[in-house]
Amino acid sequence: MRFSLAEGRAGNCSFETHPRWFRSPWSRRFRVLARCTAVALFAWVLVLPLAVAHAQGTKLWNESTFDDFERGTPNGIAITSDGHLMPGPASKAILTTPSTYVWSVAADREGNAYLGTGTPATVLKVTPQGQSTTLFTSHDLSVQVVRVGPDGSVYAATLPSGKVYRLSPAEAGKTDATATVVFDPADTKEKPKYVWDLAFDAQGRLYVATGGPAAIYRVANGAKPDLFFRSDEEHIRCLAFDKAGNLIAGSDGTGLIYRISPAGKGFVLYDSPKKEITSLTVAPDGTIYAAGVGEKGKSNLPPLPVTGQATVTATFTIVQPGSVEAFNGNTLIPEGSQLYEIPQGNGAPRQIWEDHDDIVYALQWTPKGVLAATGNRGRIYRIHDDGTYADLAHLEASQATGFAATADGWFVGTANAGKLYLLSHGEAPEGTYLSEVFDAGSFAQWGRAQVETATAQDIRMYARAGNIENPERAWSDWSEFKPNVGPVEIASSRFMQWKLVERPGSAVSGVGVNYLPANVPPVVDQVVVAVGARAAAVPAQPGQPQQVTINFPTPNAVNYVSDPNRDPLPAVREHNAVTVRWLAHDDNGDRLIYSLFYRGEGESNWQLLKNHIRDTFYSFNGALLPDGHYRVKVVASNAPSNNPGQALTGSQVSDDFVIDTTPPAVNGVQAQMADGKIHLTLTATDATSVVTHAEYSIDAGRWQYIAPVGNIADSLTEHFDFEAPLPPRVPGAEAPANPAEHVIAVRVFDRYGNAVTVKAVVH
Repeated sequence: MRFSLAEGRAGNCSFETHPRWFRSPWSRRFRVLARCTAVALFAWVLVLPLAVAHAQGTKLWNESTFDDFERGTPNGIAITSDGHLMPGPASKAILTTPSTYVWSVAADREGNAYLGTGTPATVLKVTPQGQSTTLFTSHDLSVQVVRVGPDGSVYAATLPSGKVYRLSPAEAGKTDATATVVFDPADTKEKPKYVWDLAFDAQGRLYVATGGPAAIYRVANGAKPDLFFRSDEEHIRCLAFDKAGNLIAGSDGTGLIYRISPAGKGFVLYDSPKKEITSLTVAPDGTIYAAGVGEKGKSNLPPLPVTGQATVTATFTIVQPGSVEAFNGNTLIPEGSQLYEIPQGNGAPRQIWEDHDDIVYALQWTPKGVLAATGNRGRIYRIHDDGTYADLAHLEASQATGFAATADGWFVGTANAGKLYLLSHGEAPEGTYLSEVFDAGSFAQWGRAQVETATAQDIRMYARAGNIENPERAWSDWSEFKPNVGPVEIASSRFMQWKLVERPGSAVSGVGVNYLPANVPPVVDQVVVAVGARAAAVPAQPGQPQQVTINFPTPNAVNYVSDPNRDPLPAVREHNAVTVRWLAHDDNGDRLIYSLFYRGEGESNWQLLKNHIRDTFYSFNGALLPDGHYRVKVVASNAPSNNPGQALTGSQVSDDFVIDTTPPAVNGVQAQMADGKIHLTLTATDATSVVTHAEYSIDAGRWQYIAPVGNIADSLTEHFDFEAPLPPRVPGAEAPANPAEHVIAVRVFDRYGNAVTVKAVVH
């Protein structure tokens, strides 16, 4: 017999070293970067036609926004903020240093680069061809700043000693014992703890920016340092001169930008919204650009573990002298960076750019816009006065930390790893852009590529395919294709990637690839059956049946499927109800419809319980089925999203469950009076489940629990043999007509709460 059960259906439900250094902000820089080597995270994003959000058929992988293109890899191509791929400057790796960090970079007139590094702390001289020489080695932990003076001498500031050395480029191999110390904080009254920046004025005098306390010292012609300017901030972080000879300084503490006259008189140009100014650059017309980071009044760094010798590990709570940004390379700032423009004269400062993910470590003005070296994804941005910007380079390092100008371009130093790059002044003769790897979710046939460009003759496009996510592992070769003409000629596969080659003058604003996923059957992941519960669309109210939830087993690494329908399903207690609940998915994203079947123990055929179910649960009345052991099978079909006759199905069978709606049968009831007690015996048998216990009541009194003979209830048949004392007579109650007559009622229960009641009259 085949029949359908529709009862009980509920509504929808959405399912060893210096102690002072350990307290310094520089120590935070060193240790944060040492353990936080940030990497770019590539997310696989599928952009589908809006009208067909979940349907089998041709789909479109479209990339057309800045965020889309950021997931790819440009080389000589700029990604503009309005979503264009355009020819950009070439970035060339010149040197990978032995150090983890390049904190500062400078250049001389011959095009040589000088790198201030950490771990180990050195100054490296690097020729334009990439040949390096160690010019200086320090017993300090880092060379924080390196600058080339007007006379060609190289100046290096170290941490944590806070000394500044003058080095001769002609003498390689110098150490801090033989190099000339031009600034030693121990020789000053203020004794600052940190040196953050160096700058030279038109007369060749050296200016040293310090912190703890915040001050600027001037060093002239080998003389002792003079205190040039003192601030009530925690640190002076960066320096730059304007065209009038004023010194521009950025602070750490409340993010102030000072203009300091040649006489040392300071004036606050701008109190920025951020707590630290990390870098400054001044345009030829006098416009000042400044980068601000960190939230005022907030500390973002937790206590950091510091490991010294191999057997000692300690945790130091850092005493913040100021902003957590008083170092390069912090990876824990959620507020990102802002760029401010302060016009020459009386123009009002204004914010022209903001990014919540990247931290600006260095700025450099160029005629085409302000360059910003950032972390923690190793990006170089070019930012314009109108707020538009372009991502010029993705460096193979976590932080881009500094710029230095040469005739051929801009040297760029990086940290994690410590490298030197050259960024060209002009556009690369030819640039390439490599898209992210796209996952179609299943085997797919690739169709036509739709490319939005105004200069198609200046671009070439290629594609490759594979069935494993890593393109370096046995993918196809690159195959060139014509945009907007025919299909992309690559093999059917699950993964694909496209490559764009551009020449100057071209621009691409969008690339979309049509694809047809192979139809795959849906998967029913889990099925649970709850006996004695009915799914409820709304929670139970007071006085209504007890509210419960129906849950899936705790997920584990083997069978976990992320699905919002895994949330607890509201239900109410109902003796005869049975609720089936399931999880299912379709790798094509097809809409699913379900059928429910049942089969009793010892049966071969599955019988239809309910068809065309769109929810992922179903409740029915178990009393409509004979008592016994059952299983249910959930069959999922992707028919709603496929042509007739092309639908596929998947199924899952539940564990065994029991339907028992029939109470036990009682026989052999014998009751008699004995010594003022009622002695009663009976036998109870249930066809499906264990008889668990009984209860008795004498003369309509309270019910009293009784265990079966032997006390263990584990059989379909149980015997009960007990003596029940007579209850005392209630004072004031009416005397019975026959005081010797008593009625004893007994009700017997099975495991599923079914009960039968019998009685006996004794005299």
